[in-house]
Amino acid sequence: MNLYGYDAAAFNALQGSANWREHFHHPDPNVIGSVNTAYTIGCVISGFFVSAPISNYLGRRWAMMIGCMFVIVASFLAAFAPRNIGAFIGAKALVGIGQGITLPAGPVYISEITPAKTRGAVMSFWQLFFSVGNSMGFIVAFACSKKAEQLGNWDWKIVMLCQMIAPAFIVSSLWACPESPRWYIQKNRTEEAVAALTRIRNTREEVDAEIEQIQLAVAFEQKNNISGSYGPLWKDPSVRARLILAILMNVGQQCTGQGSLNNYSTIIFQKVFKDNDTIQLLNALNAILGIFFTLTATFTIDRFGRRFLLLTGAVGMSTCMLVVAILVTNTPDLGEGMKAQPVAIGTVFIMFLFGFFFKPSWGATVWVWTSEIFSMNVRSQAVAMSTQAQNVANAVLLQLFPLFLANEGFYAMYMFFAMNLVLAFFVYFFIPETKGKTLESMDILFGGANHAEDTTPDDPPMLGPEPTVSETVGEKKTTVAVVTDDKTEVKVDDTPLEDKTNVIKG
Repeated sequence: MNLYGYDAAAFNALQGSANWREHFHHPDPNVIGSVNTAYTIGCVISGFFVSAPISNYLGRRWAMMIGCMFVIVASFLAAFAPRNIGAFIGAKALVGIGQGITLPAGPVYISEITPAKTRGAVMSFWQLFFSVGNSMGFIVAFACSKKAEQLGNWDWKIVMLCQMIAPAFIVSSLWACPESPRWYIQKNRTEEAVAALTRIRNTREEVDAEIEQIQLAVAFEQKNNISGSYGPLWKDPSVRARLILAILMNVGQQCTGQGSLNNYSTIIFQKVFKDNDTIQLLNALNAILGIFFTLTATFTIDRFGRRFLLLTGAVGMSTCMLVVAILVTNTPDLGEGMKAQPVAIGTVFIMFLFGFFFKPSWGATVWVWTSEIFSMNVRSQAVAMSTQAQNVANAVLLQLFPLFLANEGFYAMYMFFAMNLVLAFFVYFFIPETKGKTLESMDILFGGANHAEDTTPDDPPMLGPEPTVSETVGEKKTTVAVVTDDKTEVKVDDTPLEDKTNVIKG
């Protein structure tokens, strides 16, 4: 997400650079929209058709590394693009391809290596690093804008070249990280799965229990021929329902208005501020505050749950959009579209408050929820398709929003006010709570077959009616995972258990 955050900030800031605009012959709003659309199309194509196959066949780490290498090359090409805007658009498309490969693999990897009790908190760092990348982009852009006359075209070239730093760091760091134990089990590489899980769990007992669950889930999927393809996404009613909800959730993330505000905040602030240095400073400050706003998800998502954050965020963002629209559209202009200082300050405050509501909710929580609800056999494919729905929605909004803003001004914010209200109702009626549940138990939550026969003792109760179970425990068999230094075996204990009750639940 650092890549995504920096890229969004970089292009946002470039729109305020007189040198960049002059270099590319002062592109109009349609061309600006085309640059973002090219990025989005590259991201969608690679996200839908390339990321999941790489992630499934080569591993989660390789998918992230290959995507990062695309971004490194594309950033260099964008910095030294000739004066034809088409070359810059092509480089942005390559950035999109790289990010489309990387972004779906990241949350899948994090969710697969993190314990259920802390998965939400750890996954919130995924969104946190969007804010880190975003702030880095705006800080670099602000520093360059202060020396724009001396730097000339290098004021925007430096911004593009600095985009290579984060992916280079990620590529070099991933070699020290273990591959997903779940991916190893899918490839029948049990010893490596045990070794990888041992590095990131506290006790051998935790390793044994988790390996057992993963093996049971993989065995179920192989036995029922539902492994490793796109077919189950449509054929399995439970998975299909989850995919539809995840797609709507990710489309909703962009309909909050955050994507448009993040990419076009420079243009938005130009409605109330004239000085580009002030605008770039506000962008940088907003991005830095975003880091602290996202941290609230780290401390609340596993305590209050996903639904609480999503509902609170939607209502808060809706209120912000309504207030800022009323404030700006009902106050007089001072000429050239400028507003009085109190109006400008109020606008900035409300935009920052919008970020306070978005970052921990529809920023972090959407990624957390999407990455944890799918079973292992379709996780890479489903997460890739769901998260790329963000870019499909973003492509439409980024093409239309600059035109809407240019023609209607802050009346555009009424649209986001209504959209956020709709999202609040959507979450309330359709999105179940996933806090504290293991990945292997998500199938039961959504009414599907249990891919793992056993769930962890501290799992919260599942949604839906309890099945009728006969306590004829004399016929019950227990499954035990035995992990040795060189192999893992799953044994079935046929010993009848003592019948302590004749109660039948139901």
